[in-house]
Amino acid sequence: MSVEDFKALLWGDSLKEDVFRRWSQGFVFSELEPTALVQWEGGPCAVLAPVQAFILKSLLQKITLREQWRTVDPSQSNLLLASALSEVLLQAAIEGHSVKLVHLEEASQVSSTVGEPPAEEAPQEDQAMPESEVTPAKPDCEVCSSDFHERLQITSLSRENLLAEIESRIDKLKSTYGVLLFLYSVLCTRGSEVLKEELSDTCEPMIDASHGYGSQSLINLLLTGRAVGYVWDSVRNVGGLDLKGIDKQSEVGFLTLLEHMRLVEVGSFYKSPINPVWVLGSDTHLTVLFSMECKLVSPETASEAGRRVFKHFDPEGNNFIPTKSLTDVLNALNLVSEPEYVEIIRKKLDSENLGIILLNAFMDEFFPNENSSTPDTFPLYHYNGLPRSCPNGKVEYVEGQAVTLESLVGPSMSDSNTMLTCLQTKWPSLEVQWTACATPSLN
Repeated sequence: MSVEDFKALLWGDSLKEDVFRRWSQGFVFSELEPTALVQWEGGPCAVLAPVQAFILKSLLQKITLREQWRTVDPSQSNLLLASALSEVLLQAAIEGHSVKLVHLEEASQVSSTVGEPPAEEAPQEDQAMPESEVTPAKPDCEVCSSDFHERLQITSLSRENLLAEIESRIDKLKSTYGVLLFLYSVLCTRGSEVLKEELSDTCEPMIDASHGYGSQSLINLLLTGRAVGYVWDSVRNVGGLDLKGIDKQSEVGFLTLLEHMRLVEVGSFYKSPINPVWVLGSDTHLTVLFSMECKLVSPETASEAGRRVFKHFDPEGNNFIPTKSLTDVLNALNLVSEPEYVEIIRKKLDSENLGIILLNAFMDEFFPNENSSTPDTFPLYHYNGLPRSCPNGKVEYVEGQAVTLESLVGPSMSDSNTMLTCLQTKWPSLEVQWTACATPSLN
């Protein structure tokens, strides 16, 4: 196993120096929000947003920190970061195999100033970085991408020693190349053969060669440990091909504006994660939404399971299935599936013999009075790691109060409010009042 194998999967045939430079940053916390990571330029949100989501997941699970979550001290922030990085790596690890950590050879004069933004491309005047988040300029001893990859070293660790080892390396991970070193650690831990098996197209790099954006496979790898290319539940056969999606309920979730555009379909394993934390995707950037309301991630109700299973047999997203699939749907839901009963239900749900069964008719028949597990009102917080995309150019959590309206009120999809449009892919009748002057940005 060599670094070159992973370099090709990640970057393709060539790696532009400007793309490499934009990815050359560490895991740095905002001085105004001690648990919020700062992103200097476009691209590395494919790593930073998932890690941020796991930081928040760890924070929400620590009762002692939840009471002071916006004022934790640096040592606690570092511990949350180390815990998040460990969890992401452990998810990617193959059973029975060690975890890999990638580091730079000590002989190099690699920049180690914590948290500096790239020096060659200073912010424009109208996007000036707030004074409190300005950091020292990069030293002159910066390495190019080829030197960087030649100096990479791989170390194997047991799962038991992983957290302690990451804690001991936390300063390196917060320095100039921390995000890249961690990303290579995840790739090496997963293994090149497994990655090639999971990737839907190994000819397409996991990071876009021109713009440096992470692919859906890369995002899925960081969120679930598997580099699959789709976000629906389980495996779908489309045109004779088995296309792999998310195989189980995720620790943190994922929602995307692209679902509103009908470019993807997000399954319930992502929409209803174990913890009330979701990475949000626009067409160019990733941010994070979270809540202190644990009822948002209550166990799946019977009707939610019914909808999920029905959609599994509706790969085109048409909200209907062929009548021949009815037996399989009932079996998957552990409902009565005797041939005589199935025929009675088929005639009832397809009274005009069209050969299809509509989702609404199916739900009304088997789950007529099931209530949603979502509370009527709940607090939300939004994170965007790009200072220029935040109110007043400062990386801070933006608080909002969400209200779920009556179910007969449909989604108010709007091109001018992409945040609400994205959230309504999960909560169709949601409205949110944000405490900031404007709705926080997905971009």
